[in-house]
Amino acid sequence: MSESLFILDKESDESLQLQIRRKFVSAILGGSLPAREPVPSSRKLAEQLDVSRITVTQAYNSLIDDGYLTSRERSGIYVSDRLTLPLTRDQRQQPKEAPLPSPVFQQMKHRPSHQQNIEKPANWRDYPYPFVTAQVDKSLFPIAAWRECSRQALSLNAMADWTEDRLGTDDPFLVEQIRTRLLPTRGIHASEEEILVTAGAQNSLYILCRLFLNNNTLFGMENPGYPDLRNIIQCIGSRIRYLKLDNHGLIPDQQIDTCNVLAVTPSHQFPTTVTMPLQRRKELLERAETNNTLIIEDDYEPELNFESSPTPALKSLDNAGRVVYVGSLSKSFFPGLRLGYLVASKEIIQEARALGRLMHRHTPTNNQRTMALFLALGHHDALRKKLRKIYKNRWLEMKTGLETIGLNFQRSSGGSSFWVNGSKDLDSKELLQEALKKGVVLEPGAIYYFDAIPPKNNFRLGYTAIEHSSINNGLEQLRLALNGINKT
Repeated sequence: MSESLFILDKESDESLQLQIRRKFVSAILGGSLPAREPVPSSRKLAEQLDVSRITVTQAYNSLIDDGYLTSRERSGIYVSDRLTLPLTRDQRQQPKEAPLPSPVFQQMKHRPSHQQNIEKPANWRDYPYPFVTAQVDKSLFPIAAWRECSRQALSLNAMADWTEDRLGTDDPFLVEQIRTRLLPTRGIHASEEEILVTAGAQNSLYILCRLFLNNNTLFGMENPGYPDLRNIIQCIGSRIRYLKLDNHGLIPDQQIDTCNVLAVTPSHQFPTTVTMPLQRRKELLERAETNNTLIIEDDYEPELNFESSPTPALKSLDNAGRVVYVGSLSKSFFPGLRLGYLVASKEIIQEARALGRLMHRHTPTNNQRTMALFLALGHHDALRKKLRKIYKNRWLEMKTGLETIGLNFQRSSGGSSFWVNGSKDLDSKELLQEALKKGVVLEPGAIYYFDAIPPKNNFRLGYTAIEHSSINNGLEQLRLALNGINKT
């Protein structure tokens, strides 16, 4: 075995034991350590690496437990011959027959992997100008406050509340925080029985679609709109009507009259960011009441209004119980948390809770308790105020920069992104490839349209993940990328 294979970094945050394990796994799976190859004794390797023998022994034991190594009595430790290792070069060069489809796979009724989805480069953080959406600048997150809330959630008294299986119910502490701290800011007043904690807004949408849709219902959704919602409906098999928008969002005219269920993003339309005016919200509610239509309100980024006061949630104007409200505890703050909530009548919440129990029982209760503490101790309010100030400065910088380089974008009062309207002959997917060469990540807009031939000239630019100091340089590189494809 090559001694140069194992060089440890003793200043790394990763433990020496984990470093040894990782290097063995990499060498075995990469073929550097073939099957049945002996490895050094724990004493010898410890001397070679200048670490304690117990460190090597613990690493070896974990590798034996996981089947990478095998111990032979009175012989030593060897690389296991029961692993499925990569093919050798000679094996790779042999022609392969195409594998036959699994007969079980052919019985699948849905193929979600065949649907079109929003895509982002997996390594978007490696680019200097990441104008991506639904991501955040991690340096802005109050890690110390979150760690303190996590520590309190791990206290013996708190653990007794969240370590048990709650059988589909939520942490009452979090429900109370949502009810008393979050919903009143949107003009909504609800009881505990009218709130359900979910695994994010998308989980809420899936639950509602499962409850209210079948192949006889007609679902109305905005066009352009949220592709994942379209994909959910297609899996369920409901009919879809794609609804027209203008500069004030969804148009509440005869196009919605025959819809059984309607989804709308009035705070900031997804993806154009426009806000539905109060009068139009009232018209939408009146029309829904006349037509007996259920409205799903996805209250997308209500806090990111920079040129006007937030408009009351549609749910707050609803006196007939026709609106089901979808809220989020992550979105523009920390999207990886995956916590959201539904607000509806207690009868609807009862059924939604029962369906959620079949799907995932309930969202992780340790995360619920940590978030409840984060809210109760005022950290969420402080973070919201801090981010609103920072995001407003970035939003203004983006707005001025886009105007400077002559790009036309949808005018709105806020939101975490800009919806850019390129020239009619622009292909934003082609622009993305050119922009990536200059370190710029953007999001082509065709995926958000549901027309047979969607327009290609729109694209989204987010600003929540890019540093303020990089915005102008990034927009200049975007301008150069646009010039580059215009010359070809």
